[in-house]
Amino acid sequence: MSEERGEIIDLAYIGRALHRVTSEVASLRDDMKVLTAIVRHEETLIRILEQVTAMVAQNARIVDRLGAVDDRVSALEDSRR
Repeated sequence: MSEERGEIIDLAYIGRALHRVTSEVASLRDDMKVLTAIVRHEETLIRILEQVTAMVAQNARIVDRLGAVDDRVSALEDSRR
């Protein structure tokens, strides 16, 4: 096959081909590291969103309780007048 193309396969040719393959594998490895980091960050962001949602619900319950206490205090103040 190489004779049909007129290429000479020697150690230098194999070395260059191996270098190209090694570079491509290194590039793929770097891409995989980046994608893995993105997935980890995405999972972290999902957990943060869940925590923020829970905190908002907790704050809403606190506001409701404070509103009920405020209503009771207002009713007591009105009854004393």
